[in-house]
Amino acid sequence: MTRLSAFQRVARQYADIADSLLVYIEEAHPSDGWVSSDAPFQIPRHRCLEDRLRAAELMNQKVPESAIVVDTMENSSNSAYGAYFERLYILKDEKVVYQGGRGPEGYRISELRDWLERYRNELEASDAPVVVHV
Repeated sequence: MTRLSAFQRVARQYADIADSLLVYIEEAHPSDGWVSSDAPFQIPRHRCLEDRLRAAELMNQKVPESAIVVDTMENSSNSAYGAYFERLYILKDEKVVYQGGRGPEGYRISELRDWLERYRNELEASDAPVVVHV
């Protein structure tokens, strides 16, 4: 949840130039599987979409101002973006312009912030009102 809070701070800081979205994927540490001792919730493995939606709702209670969607039970977003466990992306004009490392080790909020800051500086230099999706 610490990383999620850091992500939210960056999302708020750059809300004028970037929309943010969280995609809830397959639970990395289900309570009936590879359990994590520091998990804020005890969430069993998702067996159906309703399970995944309930788990996302728990997350939404912790981070209410974030837009959260869920991956399909086929894990199509997770597969397409190689997100497992967590990953940061920036999309612009329907193209990936930033791909962070795989989490947890490769997850770097500082890289995301640096990219967004460079982008903001470019926008200010050109006076072009463009929004990216994070």
